[in-house]
Amino acid sequence: MSASIQAAWLAADGLKHVLQEDLLLRGVTVTQWHGMLALSSQKPVYSPWALDIWTAPQKVNIQSIRDASDTLRAIQRNWSLYAADCFRRAGLIVQKLPPVKAAPLVFPAQTPTSPLGAWTLLNTSTMLFSATKSSPFVNGAPEFVENKTDPPSRAYLKLWEACTRLGRWPVAGERCYDLGATPGGWTWALATLGAQVTAFDRAPLASSVAAMPGVCFEQASAFGLDPKQLPAVDWVFSDIIAYPQRLLRLTRAWIESGQTKNIVLTVKFQGDTDHETVAAFEAIPGGALAHLAHNKHELTFFWSQEAALKGQSPLPANAF
Repeated sequence: MSASIQAAWLAADGLKHVLQEDLLLRGVTVTQWHGMLALSSQKPVYSPWALDIWTAPQKVNIQSIRDASDTLRAIQRNWSLYAADCFRRAGLIVQKLPPVKAAPLVFPAQTPTSPLGAWTLLNTSTMLFSATKSSPFVNGAPEFVENKTDPPSRAYLKLWEACTRLGRWPVAGERCYDLGATPGGWTWALATLGAQVTAFDRAPLASSVAAMPGVCFEQASAFGLDPKQLPAVDWVFSDIIAYPQRLLRLTRAWIESGQTKNIVLTVKFQGDTDHETVAAFEAIPGGALAHLAHNKHELTFFWSQEAALKGQSPLPANAF
């Protein structure tokens, strides 16, 4: 392993090869893998496939459990463990550190603001840590107080995470379109915020969702809609299954129409990752991609009209 580690990227389960491919396209070579953590001697760059990015890693030799905990405590209070090896020793170090106050979030909620570092044991006598990282959550994965009775599917957690990552969500009275909505997990989540939701799909919504106040259903294909012929809305959401290039065309059509202020859309990949289309999404002014903890082989695309006008990313600064 190289003595100089300047950045580390945490991959999601099953997506190590995708992260490595993406980093290589961005000019970064992975020196070595430590579990799901990609280590490199090159400076950190953003990869949408990383759950978390360690932006200032340091490697130190440790003499004891106390030495490791004292090293971390001397820098800051809050530290999160990424455990890939030496589990018992790592657990003993955790016991010597202040507990991380990471209670499950009650959505809607803003992300934690207290600095949170990350650390791991490369072996029994070597610790790698970074006082700064891209995600405010432990290993890039927020936890929510779930609703296990009302929504028709667990897809609502992906929307909750997306809005939490964005730092914004529809508020009471705002109008939303949910494209490819059935069975209605995202529509349910939006309606519970008090938004007015028009759900489009060829198949009907779950009856419990269709009956919610503020929900309107139209039987139509998301790809058959002409945005210019529809009333303007504040938000367009979509978790539809489709080829990435088709989703790119759909996204561009909504942006070019001027009929929405915000877009949150899942880009799903089948088989090999379409890195060319990923780059095309990233090139959209006012847009950004991120892999959420609730994503599978997919990315979430964020876009806002305001960010496009300002030449900024729609994601907050702590997103990297």
